[in-house]
Amino acid sequence: MENKYMPEGYLISTEANRLYTSSLKNLEAAMKKGIILEGIACVCDCTDMSLRVRLGGFEGIIEHSETMYCEGEIKDIAIITRVGKPVCFKVKSIECSEGAPRILLSRREAQRECMECFVNALNPGDIIPSVVTHLDPFGAFVDIGCGIISLITIDSISVSRIFHPSDRLYMGEGLHTVVKCRDRETGRLYMSLRELLGTWEENAANFTPYSTVPGIVRSVEEYGVFVELSPNLAGLAELRDDVCPGDLCSVYIKNIIPERMKIKLVIIDISGTAKREPLRYYVDVDKVRRLDRWDYSPAGAKKRVESVFI
Repeated sequence: MENKYMPEGYLISTEANRLYTSSLKNLEAAMKKGIILEGIACVCDCTDMSLRVRLGGFEGIIEHSETMYCEGEIKDIAIITRVGKPVCFKVKSIECSEGAPRILLSRREAQRECMECFVNALNPGDIIPSVVTHLDPFGAFVDIGCGIISLITIDSISVSRIFHPSDRLYMGEGLHTVVKCRDRETGRLYMSLRELLGTWEENAANFTPYSTVPGIVRSVEEYGVFVELSPNLAGLAELRDDVCPGDLCSVYIKNIIPERMKIKLVIIDISGTAKREPLRYYVDVDKVRRLDRWDYSPAGAKKRVESVFI
């Protein structure tokens, strides 16, 4: 079995994972083969900051030094927040004597292999599955493999501007992301999402002038109200003093102007607070593994919005 370097939680329900964690014999086989497995971290022992992991009818231990592959000190909060969640690991040793067997696991070794064999080989433009682990005002942190974390800055989440990443994403959400760049000094990867959510033309093709559609108020400016029609498409409506960011509204489409990348709107009605809708990808993420470039702007538009992956 060849290791697959997926975000934590992707392996735990697989047939192979269930088989390898079902008996001591199979855990020993996984140890000899160096297979990466997953289990639920059920307890953090705060006396030594180790994790206890549920393995079928057994319990494994990830000692403090084996909880994470990183340079410098391992923060306690990074360990505690894994409780109740899947963690990846390799089996280090199994000691059988009187009583329950002592099964030592290493998340650190699983992450080390993932970093060396997968993350370090990624290039800008590569499309990979990710899982949202944390949301901050400046962006979303995502697991790109075996609990290794990368950042999507807020401006890379979508073309349509949002106030906070929680306007678009939620904790634990599985999604696909594009490798945006690698920091030359630290080697860290930065990810992006907006290139998968369609160009201006692809999004605008879903709308026609003189129709009324739902939208989400994203910002209220002195010169008008920006209303999001889809994550990568927004239009401008005339100013109203009874709308706030996050409002769900009905808008009438007055005009669509591709060469200026503009959509003129009129707010018809305010109907409550908007709910998050599932993301729609305009790239077949099951078949397309890499983007060389992405041009959001329509042909002939003076303003250029693009991404070039080098």
